[in-house]
Amino acid sequence: MGRHHVSPVTVQRAIRALVAEGLVDSVPGRGSFVSQPAAPPAAPDLSWQTVALGDQPRGEEALPELLAVPRAEAIPLSSGYLDAALQPVGPLGAALARAARNPASWERGPVEGRDGLRTWFAAEAGGALRTGDMVVCPGGQPALTTAFRALAKPGDPVLVEAPTYLGAIAAARHAGLRVVPVPADADGVRPDLLLAALRRTGARLFYSQPLYANPHGAVLSAERRPLVLDAVREAGAFLLEDDWARDLTMDPNPPRPLAADDVDGHVVYLRSLTKSAAPGLRVAAVGARGVAGARLRTARVLDDFFVAGPLQDAALDFVTSPAWHRHRRKLQGALRERRDALLGSLRRRLPEVEPAMVPEGGLHLWARLPDGVDDAALTAAAAAHSVIVFPGRPWYAAESPAAHLRLTFGAASPEVLDEGVRRLAEALATLT
Repeated sequence: MGRHHVSPVTVQRAIRALVAEGLVDSVPGRGSFVSQPAAPPAAPDLSWQTVALGDQPRGEEALPELLAVPRAEAIPLSSGYLDAALQPVGPLGAALARAARNPASWERGPVEGRDGLRTWFAAEAGGALRTGDMVVCPGGQPALTTAFRALAKPGDPVLVEAPTYLGAIAAARHAGLRVVPVPADADGVRPDLLLAALRRTGARLFYSQPLYANPHGAVLSAERRPLVLDAVREAGAFLLEDDWARDLTMDPNPPRPLAADDVDGHVVYLRSLTKSAAPGLRVAAVGARGVAGARLRTARVLDDFFVAGPLQDAALDFVTSPAWHRHRRKLQGALRERRDALLGSLRRRLPEVEPAMVPEGGLHLWARLPDGVDDAALTAAAAAHSVIVFPGRPWYAAESPAAHLRLTFGAASPEVLDEGVRRLAEALATLT
């Protein structure tokens, strides 16, 4: 203690840590002694697992890569979540503290979710759904998994837009479904090709993002909305509407959900709070009318019974408070500023990387790369320059027609975005 000028308490803590690591033996009444080094254990043989597990399902490795936390020095030009500066952590923390102090929050509650929260999600769908139609889920990804498992059987085809959210592709394949792409453009999915795919495959489920589709940002046009609903209705199919970006719009009057125009229960509605608030707010809901709704609720219970009560109560407290409306208004301006900053940086530093469109919401730009540039190679080169991007290939359920990157404008400040584009330009220069 005298040599190192530390207190007895510090010494005791250090000894406890060494004992926990097996480096020191502490004998009461005698003292502490250096442990005898044990012989290193033989390296385990885990090769048997390759035979036991068999082939890995195709495409599942992309989702963990997308969700990996970047190094502290790396600039994220690809992320599915808001920059920490845009997350309403103050109001969320206050809401969670209130919920934690309420003894009723810790009770079991309905397995479908708290009634108040289900009512809020149902109203957000545009009025066609009711409280009893909804089931609360621990995030949008579990809600997707529930919907695919409840509405289709292994081996069934499921239609998706091309490109589309890679997490939906992975979840559908994990459920044993056969994923069939339907081309989309700046006006959303092509209704003529959707109808042809429904007829050819006999699919009874179509996964769609009508508002600011991830990754390309397209909005299903007003002209195509009734045509898409007609195609699904004619086929006797379900349309799984992933309304992930409802709260990430720069347009004060975005198109209402497709579920609001659904008469006969063909649209299954999914909405999450995670993307629009904070990654830790793992609260979402999925809902449908009739037997489909009952199957969703049953499938959800089989997964994990119910979402934690304090988290549900905190979410309801937050979205029904003035803080929620202030947060959404703040996001409108902040996302527009950052989108424009990323577009400006690309024009100045990387004019050869061309965004497919300028979205009025969401978090991402879908940027086409110059001919001859491999998106996976550029992703690796960018990582070497401490900027994180994500290749376009995994967002297609089949072949990619061209090389793209998904670039995120919602996860960093304008200054950081500009530095990220500068580093990306340096990485591209190493390839070209």
